Amino acid sequence: MQNRPKKWIWQHEKYPHFSYDKTLLVELLTQIEYNHGVLNGISKTINKDDMQNIELEALTNEAINTSEIEGEYLKRESVRASLQKKLRDNFDTSKDSSTHQTDALIEILLDCSLNKSLLAIERLHGWHNSLFISRYSGLEKIKIAAFREHDDMEVISGAIGREKVHYLAPPKEVIKTDVEKLLKWIETSTENIYIKSALAHLWFVSIHPYDDGNGRIARAISDYILSNQDKLETDFKLYSLSTAINNDRKGYYNILDNTTNLFKNRDFDFVPYLKWFLMTVNQAMIDAQKQIEYLIEKTKFWDRHRADNLNDRQVKVLNKILDIGSENFEGGISTKKYMAMTKKSKATVVRDIQELVEKGCLAQVEGTSGRNVRYRVKI
Repeated sequence: MQNRPKKWIWQHEKYPHFSYDKTLLVELLTQIEYNHGVLNGISKTINKDDMQNIELEALTNEAINTSEIEGEYLKRESVRASLQKKLRDNFDTSKDSSTHQTDALIEILLDCSLNKSLLAIERLHGWHNSLFISRYSGLEKIKIAAFREHDDMEVISGAIGREKVHYLAPPKEVIKTDVEKLLKWIETSTENIYIKSALAHLWFVSIHPYDDGNGRIARAISDYILSNQDKLETDFKLYSLSTAINNDRKGYYNILDNTTNLFKNRDFDFVPYLKWFLMTVNQAMIDAQKQIEYLIEKTKFWDRHRADNLNDRQVKVLNKILDIGSENFEGGISTKKYMAMTKKSKATVVRDIQELVEKGCLAQVEGTSGRNVRYRVKI
């Protein structure tokens, strides 16, 4: 009987020796190094307090987005509280909005960033345990802090009864050996760290060693490599890889699908995957530069208005707009929107807005007037 054609990446005779022409990646790597240098330059000019806020924002974005990629949505205030408990000596426990879930995820991210010891299987198991402290993935009880015990691990999508299989993971017997090979390669490889981060990510999701959480741990491994070997003048890297991935979630799943399926990757060529990953890292750095510039402007804004004696409503509305980004607050702030955000009467809101205009916090949006008047924050 004729053998079935090999379909999955781990069935290829060259696996896990991923082939690629590095000369095709030089331009992207040059762009990344340039943007890395820009971030490094920025980090040298920022005071300690501002830098802590920037690092906090990057870590918050990483936590929120690595979960959102998997369809889990965390509250920003809970993530920030979990981070502040760990990083700030003066954290106000009376305002603690953290959860066990956000506490556990932050433990992983901080371990990736600050723990420089070599990766080991037990450390990966610890990360997995933190992801699933309830021992459940949705309604299904799963094996925690241990590799899967079944061979039919499939990555699927689609409605019940119309599922599409995107990937079939290798048999359970090879998991431990394959993970050990991966960890040894991470320890000893002298490859460019951005390529190394990309291939480690791909290799781990190809093994798919756990019942669930493989994507998040793969991204944690990438983060570990970038955080511990790509240091800026900071305690943490200033960009969020998961945020950039989440911004192109469809592209992320498509490139993994096209790379791990030998029917689509007949030449066993990993340049397309590496290009996508490196472009994503580069975009993460560009986005971080914009975010840092904005956070600095936000700090300057509050420095200018520290003595304005704004009431709690005004501070709440301004922070809401500043957190979203004034340019992203569609249509500007109106009386109606202000009322919705503060649950106060029109008369109170009109007074609040007039005061904010007089104190230079808000400015009228050009071309608006009367009932359609809108305001923007004066950064």
